Amino acid sequence: MRTLAATLGICVFGFLQVDLASAQQLSQPLSVRQAAYDYYDYFEYAEKPAPTPGENTDPAIKSDASQASIGCDLTTGCDPAACSPALACRQCSRCRGGCGFGEWLSGITHGGWIQVGGTANGSHPTDNYNGPIMTNDRADTAQMNHLWYYFERKIDTSRGFDIGGRFDIIYGTDWRIVDCYGNGLENRMNGADSLYGIALPLMYVEAGYGDLSVKIGRMPGILGYEQVPPMANFFYSHSYSICYGEPVLITGMMGTYALSDQVSVLAGFHQGVHQFENINGEINFQGGVKWTSRDGRTSLAYCLDAGRNDLDGLRDEYIHSIVFQRQINRRLKYVFQSDYGFRDMLAGEQDTDYYSFINYLFYELNQKWSVGMRAELFRDEDGTRIVGAGNLPNARGWMGAPGYAGSFTELTFGLNYKPRANMLVRPELRWDWYAGDANPNGPYPYPFDDGTKKSQFTAACDFIWMF
Repeated sequence: MRTLAATLGICVFGFLQVDLASAQQLSQPLSVRQAAYDYYDYFEYAEKPAPTPGENTDPAIKSDASQASIGCDLTTGCDPAACSPALACRQCSRCRGGCGFGEWLSGITHGGWIQVGGTANGSHPTDNYNGPIMTNDRADTAQMNHLWYYFERKIDTSRGFDIGGRFDIIYGTDWRIVDCYGNGLENRMNGADSLYGIALPLMYVEAGYGDLSVKIGRMPGILGYEQVPPMANFFYSHSYSICYGEPVLITGMMGTYALSDQVSVLAGFHQGVHQFENINGEINFQGGVKWTSRDGRTSLAYCLDAGRNDLDGLRDEYIHSIVFQRQINRRLKYVFQSDYGFRDMLAGEQDTDYYSFINYLFYELNQKWSVGMRAELFRDEDGTRIVGAGNLPNARGWMGAPGYAGSFTELTFGLNYKPRANMLVRPELRWDWYAGDANPNGPYPYPFDDGTKKSQFTAACDFIWMF
C-alpha cells in the first residue's frame, strides 16, 4: 500500500504542475486523435499549428527570401555549404538530393518515456492481481510499466526511394505483455518468474517509394483502435479486445499503399498470432483497408488476420476488426469498434468463436483536460481467449486458465491531464463483471478476487513523462 500511495502521489504531483511549454501543448490529446493502424504516427505527441489562410505549406516552394536564408540560389542551384546542417536541404527544392548520407543520418531521431502507475482494487485479492486486466495487472501496489527508449528514422518518399526503420527497447513489468504478444524472444531474455524484465517490442526496417511503403521485422499489428505506447491511448487500462482478441505484435512484412488521399490498403504476412518465431511452418496473412472522409472528420477501417496458429498447423483461424471514428465537433469524438474471430477445428472437435463491441466517447474540456468513457462487451463463447499471462514460460502474472465461457463487460471513466507537452496523467475508474459459468480448469473458478467473484471495481492512475 505504501508503494501504491507513492504512485498516486506522483499522479497528484502531475496535476499540480504549472504549464511552462504552452506553445507545445496539444490542442487535442493524441489519445483522442489516434487512428486505426496508424502505427507509424503514435509518437507525434506535439501538434503542429494550423496554417493561416493562404499560407503556402509546401517547403519546396517557399519564398525566395526564405530559401536564400539557407544558402539556396534558385537560379544557379545549391551551394554545397548550404547543406550544413543537412536538414536545410529538405527546405530547398534546389538542394534536394545534394546532401547524401549526411542528410539521411540527420533524419534519425531518438527518445523515450517512463510510465509509472498503480491500481487500487476494491476486493483486495491476496494474489495481488486484478484478474484478467492486463498492463495494470497488479492490485493494490505500484508498478513501473516500462522505461522505454527508441531510435527511429521515418521515411520520406516525396523525393523517390527512401529507407528507414525503428528499434525499441523497454524495461519494466510490461515485458510480460510483450511476451504474450510475441512469445519466443522475451521468455529467453528474462529469468523465470520475473516481474520486471527487458523486451524488444519493435524492430523493423522500412523502405518506400512514392505511395508505397514496406516494413520488415517486428512491428505492431494493424487491427483495432487501441495501440501499444501508453500516450497513444486515453486510458491506463486496456480493453479485453486488444488484450485477448487481436494480434498486437507481429513478426513479418507489412506493405501500405495509398490509393488516394482518402483510401489506403495494407497487406502482409507474419509468423503467427502472438509468435516471434514460426512454430508450425505456416504463415498468416494480415491486411486491411482504411477510408477517411475529405474533411478528415470521419474514418472507417476494416482489417483481418487469417492463418493457422496451432502447433500442428491444422486449424484455420480468422480475426477481423472494424473501427469507425467520427469527430462530431471540435471537442467531441466518438469511436466504435467490433471484433470477431473463429477457429475451424478438426473433425470431432468443436469450432470456437468470440466477438466484441466497444464504444468510446471523448470530450476535450480545454487544452489540458479531457474526459473519456469506454464501454465494452467481450463474448468468449467457448472459453478459449481469456488466459492469464502467468501461464506462459518464465512469466509472472495472473494464473487464470482457459475455460471462462461467457461475457466479460467493462465500463471505464477517465480523465487526461497534460500539464506540459511531455507529461500525461491518466486517472480512471473501472468496473468489470463476468456473466458465465464457473471455469472448470485451473485455480480460479471465477475471474476476480482470487477466483471467488464475478465482478470487481478498480481505481487506477498512471504518470507518463516523455523525453
